[in-house]
Amino acid sequence: MSVSWLVVCLANYSYFMQDTDPKPQFKEKYFPQIMDHFNFNSMGNGTYEQRYLITDEYWKSGSGPIFFYTGNEGDIWEFALNSGFITELAAQQRALVIFAEHRYYGKSLPFGQDSFNIPEVGLLTVEQALADYAIMITELKQQLGASACPVIVFGGSYGGMLSVYMRLRYPNIVAGALAASAPILSTAGMGESKQFFQDVTSDFENYAPECRDAVRGAFQRLQDLAQIEDYGRIQSAFSLCKTPSSYKDIHQLNGLLRNAFTLMAMLDYPYSTHFMGSMPANPVKVACDTMLGGADLLHALKDTAGIVYNSTGDLTCFDLYTLYVECADPTGCGLGFNSLAWDYQACTEIEMCYESNNVSDMFPLMPFTEKQREQYCSKRWGVIPRPGWLKTQFWGDALSTASNIIFSNGDLDPWANGGVRSELEERWVNCLVQGQNDRFSPCQLRGFNLATAQLTSPTL
Repeated sequence: MSVSWLVVCLANYSYFMQDTDPKPQFKEKYFPQIMDHFNFNSMGNGTYEQRYLITDEYWKSGSGPIFFYTGNEGDIWEFALNSGFITELAAQQRALVIFAEHRYYGKSLPFGQDSFNIPEVGLLTVEQALADYAIMITELKQQLGASACPVIVFGGSYGGMLSVYMRLRYPNIVAGALAASAPILSTAGMGESKQFFQDVTSDFENYAPECRDAVRGAFQRLQDLAQIEDYGRIQSAFSLCKTPSSYKDIHQLNGLLRNAFTLMAMLDYPYSTHFMGSMPANPVKVACDTMLGGADLLHALKDTAGIVYNSTGDLTCFDLYTLYVECADPTGCGLGFNSLAWDYQACTEIEMCYESNNVSDMFPLMPFTEKQREQYCSKRWGVIPRPGWLKTQFWGDALSTASNIIFSNGDLDPWANGGVRSELEERWVNCLVQGQNDRFSPCQLRGFNLATAQLTSPTL
């Protein structure tokens, strides 16, 4: 199967898809998965229960393609319920759809509640996850009588990276891949550390340059108060549950506030979403209107952060250390067990040395160097990161021999510049989702929505 087949499907979907909004009934199942694919002595042939979701509602049994979602850093139901594009395309192409959960996330915990102890967490690697998917695909095809059915893998963000890696590592199993918003270059240590937060800033600046200036001014005002240790004023302005008392607390507050803008940039859809929390339609616009509509910059900054952290309005105060947890990923790890897993991955293979500098972005100076990463990871997990490992393992930008891969990006997505933006080879395609009036939409795998359709069109 060539990549042109999938391009034609995407084109048909983009221009002729009606608002049918199919909602398949997924069945939740568990697959007995090998715990350690690469060491025969450590665990023997021990297995764990890997969760996956499956629907054959649209499948032409025995001959239709298989659409396989390479699960990423979270509960697989969250991705299945927010990746309607795949099931809509499956309805057209009569495909079987499988969403596989990544090991150490959701309910796919190899050691149960002990999965994040040391050394048990050591089996959390990209390579182990890819092997999980390869084994699952192979065995499920046999069980379902689908040995002749081509497999197309799909994924968004880190899941998009995994889709690319599956095509590179297991081309005998995977016929093609669609990687949406996959930062395969920046997470391999390629690119500039300032790029991510510069791109987040650009999203707000593109809406209104004065929005960027207001945010920068608010952070400067916070810095001024911190320098004279007016912690009471800071506590009052941001409705903090506890009065800050140190540089550490102010650093945590800066991280919490920066993270709010990061999430709004990543989830800047023209309709409300409930993925990674509740977000209003056009959150960047809402944030800028809030920043520019407030009489006081500090209160406006607090209200803007509340779009993310207090969407229900139920919180009476912000707890600095429960709403946001600093980790090895400056763009945020989230909360709970899933955040522990991602923190460990950011300490080992996934390189996330992104920093804000208050020059090319609107955020306070918050460096995160390789040395800082090494110190944090050594203390937290007892590991020393290996810079450049992903580039060595998965080719970096040396993709000239890769084939049947579609890279899709949206120009509002702050992750876009960390991925493949140019069409270097005829064997794979870069898809830019571009809209009218210089508006660009984050290119993830969400389903058809009239608000998005009116703003965007694909450029293949």
